[in-house]
Amino acid sequence: MAILELRDVGLKLNGKWILHDINAEIWEGHVHAVVGPNGAGKSTLAYAIMGLEGYRNIEGDIIFEGESIKGLNVTERAKKGITLAWQEPARYEGLTIKKFLMASAGGRVDVEDILEKVGLDAEYAERAVDKTLSGGERKKIELASILAMKPKLVMLDEPDSGIDVASLEKIFEAIKVLKEEGSTVMLITHSLAVLKQ
Repeated sequence: MAILELRDVGLKLNGKWILHDINAEIWEGHVHAVVGPNGAGKSTLAYAIMGLEGYRNIEGDIIFEGESIKGLNVTERAKKGITLAWQEPARYEGLTIKKFLMASAGGRVDVEDILEKVGLDAEYAERAVDKTLSGGERKKIELASILAMKPKLVMLDEPDSGIDVASLEKIFEAIKVLKEEGSTVMLITHSLAVLKQ
């Protein structure tokens, strides 16, 4: 069964078609890949599905769980269970990782367990989500927050960008956990290494 349907989705930015007549079904409980070279519109498609500002004026329709979400803003789509992990994860100055994960889960989460699932030690809980974390660490923290919130649909934009091989293995393990726990995953990538997983 399709959790997400794209029906003739098109999007023009600055007078240029970035997406044109995109049709797809994303099956519930599966891991899907959106593949193509840089500049092909993969991230733009994710932004349109998420309903980010500047990416909502689409042609066609986006159907989630049988209902059109075309008119919904990003917050309304998030409440329906859709989330996006950025290619470049955000920093939250002054917020500890523990508080960040608790907020992601609505206050109920085993922080140590979630950190372990993404390959981070328990002592990370008291670190800040700031510039002291490496790019790979921030990707793992973002993925931990997604595990904590248990979304229905998660889009991972270039999950392998800027991280080492060991970190990439942990990210693949976390993707498997997401699937096992019932999330549908869309991987946005140009990497053959990601597709082989």
